[in-house]
Amino acid sequence: MVLKIFFPQCCNRAESGLLVGRWISGHDSAVVLAVIHYPFIPGQVKQYIQQMQAQSGVELSVLGAWSLPKEGQEGMERFLRDLSTVFPQERWLQVSRQMGKMGFTCKVVYRGQNEPAAQQEAKQQNEEEDDEEKVIFVHYEQRKVMLSQLHPIESRDPDPKTEAPSELRQVFQTVARSQPLFFLDRYDDGPLKSTHWQSEGREASIIVELLKQASVPLCVLISWLLALWTWICNIRIFSLYPLRFLSSKLSTCVQISYRTEHMRTLSSPKPAAGHTQFMRKANILVSFLVDVALGVLLMSWLYRDNHITMLANMLVPAADHVAKELDELLQWLMGVPAGLKMNRALDQVLGRFFLYHIHLWISYIHLMSPFIEGILWYGGLSACLGLTFALSLLSDMVALLTFHIYCFYVYGARLYCLKIYGLSSLWRLFRGKKWNVLRQRVDSCSYDVDQLFIGTLLFTILLFLLPTTALYYLVFTLLRLVVVLFQGVLHLSVDFINSFPLFAVGLRVCRPYRLAEGVKFRVLCDEPGTALHLLMEINPLKGSTVVQTYRTPTYSCYPRDSWAALVKKLFVGELIYPWRHKSTKTD
Repeated sequence: MVLKIFFPQCCNRAESGLLVGRWISGHDSAVVLAVIHYPFIPGQVKQYIQQMQAQSGVELSVLGAWSLPKEGQEGMERFLRDLSTVFPQERWLQVSRQMGKMGFTCKVVYRGQNEPAAQQEAKQQNEEEDDEEKVIFVHYEQRKVMLSQLHPIESRDPDPKTEAPSELRQVFQTVARSQPLFFLDRYDDGPLKSTHWQSEGREASIIVELLKQASVPLCVLISWLLALWTWICNIRIFSLYPLRFLSSKLSTCVQISYRTEHMRTLSSPKPAAGHTQFMRKANILVSFLVDVALGVLLMSWLYRDNHITMLANMLVPAADHVAKELDELLQWLMGVPAGLKMNRALDQVLGRFFLYHIHLWISYIHLMSPFIEGILWYGGLSACLGLTFALSLLSDMVALLTFHIYCFYVYGARLYCLKIYGLSSLWRLFRGKKWNVLRQRVDSCSYDVDQLFIGTLLFTILLFLLPTTALYYLVFTLLRLVVVLFQGVLHLSVDFINSFPLFAVGLRVCRPYRLAEGVKFRVLCDEPGTALHLLMEINPLKGSTVVQTYRTPTYSCYPRDSWAALVKKLFVGELIYPWRHKSTKTD
């Protein structure tokens, strides 16, 4: 059997003392957590280890002795070896390192409980010759292993019927549970001095502790404000159908509900249940702060150099220009567009119908022109809530300003869809088929002469009127797709800010070991006369995996269609809405 010793890199140059750690149950390996420096009192060491066991729940023990000879410490190695009688263990590790060498030498002293001293010495002499060949040192970084969350600590007790955890899982969980042991450093006033990853000072600062204390009343205040907001939203008048339908279609209302869920998650007094929940809260907080920062920058640009007045003065001429272009387009369609011969009567009716809507809309825009600057001024204040609110409000304003184009598209789509379904139904009549509504399938059917004659007349009328309707439908569908594409870009930008895991990506760039995928080993030292030394390195997650794993669920109100579904909608005349991600709200 090969004895594996997981040794922290921070202890490579530690002063001589005792190795504190844990023997891995079910495996011939040990985890070294710290080195207690000489001088020490064995009774205080035992008391300290018992105290750490009670706080961490890890079966800590003195694994052996660590020797790094210095001037004036010639008998230190023998003294530390004799301590095996004070700390009775089945196996006592005598690890030493010579100055100027990178490798360690390790002797394993076996201590049988009922064996006499002579047999123990003989057994030790027989095994000393090949002890070095049986020992492998695996060096690891305690900080990375403890914070990697590769094998998170299980909150529930393990089931005895299940398979025992692997060796690496026990190593990671042992280091993660031993945080109380790492609080003792050389700056503490105490009888014991130790070496571990925090030996040069604690990482936590007084500022972090003050922020933790200040976050409690802040979370209480946010919870109270959210409770008040929830009570206002649950008023009976807001649950009526018109308001509920309108709030479900406005992007601003959807974003408000989205941020409300986020703030409710952040202000929850319950701690994160696991690593994934913690990462989700951190991503939400960072995305919210970045969103507000971008919104403040946008607001500062809008209210500087009178940009709002410039936008208001450009809006009405732009609307007039769009209306003029639509008027010219309709005049072109009412003539002979691209040399196509249209149905004169239907062409004139549709053209005048749409021209009348354009004139109504222009009158409405000119009626609202004195209030546009005020609307933009007050609407710009929403940017202080975040850039996503400003983009959502812009999407709603675009939808209102292009409402006439949406109406034209709906009229043309409904008329085109009616003719397509009428032609398909009459085509089944010619083939002796009909649509069975109950069974949702096409069945055979026999028709008389009168039904076939009426069907032929209707089919001929619809077929000759279809090119005129299809042309109007095609033109207004292209205009609608331009508006939908612009709104889709705004919606995707909002969803990107809301769902992109900025905190996780930042960890992947700055501290990749926090998002671990696995470990790899490489040979660190293989000097003659010393044990084999391996270095355990942590493999971070790939960037695409980080984004897919830790992205925040979206709460969009419009589903995003595939290209096949979009082409089908265009062909049959179904309505097209702005593309957004499908709602994936999860707890």
